[in-house]
Amino acid sequence: MEKPEGLAGWAAVGPVPAWLPLERRVLSAEVPLGDLPAWLGVDRALGGWWAWRQSGGPVLVADAGTALSLTRVSAEGCFAGGQLMAGAALQLRALGAGTSGLPSLELPVALPEQRWPSATAQAMAAGVLRGLAAAVAQAAREAVRESPHCRLWITGGDGELLLPLVRELLGEGTQEVQLAPALALEALAALRPGLDR
Repeated sequence: MEKPEGLAGWAAVGPVPAWLPLERRVLSAEVPLGDLPAWLGVDRALGGWWAWRQSGGPVLVADAGTALSLTRVSAEGCFAGGQLMAGAALQLRALGAGTSGLPSLELPVALPEQRWPSATAQAMAAGVLRGLAAAVAQAAREAVRESPHCRLWITGGDGELLLPLVRELLGEGTQEVQLAPALALEALAALRPGLDR
């Protein structure tokens, strides 16, 4: 991989190439989110802050990636807790590795058209994706009970797969759901808009 020229900033929660300039790394502590715990991943901090900033009120951010992270931000722009669980790819790999007779599946998988598929691989995909969507929908309902104007934001690589299922579970018009596939990257760009050239 080539070193990018003019890199204004970068953030990561996992291993990174040694050539990335440390002086341009954005850490969680730099994200202007109130009550930010030191242990919170920069991806969750960026996504929560940017969703809150765009909404102007309380938000729940469902980041559907390697893990499904649910991050709440209060109306005042403060971290308000969250939940974590294995994402779709991790769950599918765990099913294949941890059980006898089940295949090892990789994403992307499509949501089967049938609600109750008879083929094993399709049943696995349906179960994992519907289970994650149910977790997001339930968390959204609970967040709205605590903050009536809370908006749900869905981001991450599996966000588009989960969006229609979450909307179906929440019902039409009950809660606004915003899909923002690049939420953390948009936040990073807002924090580090570029280098003066």
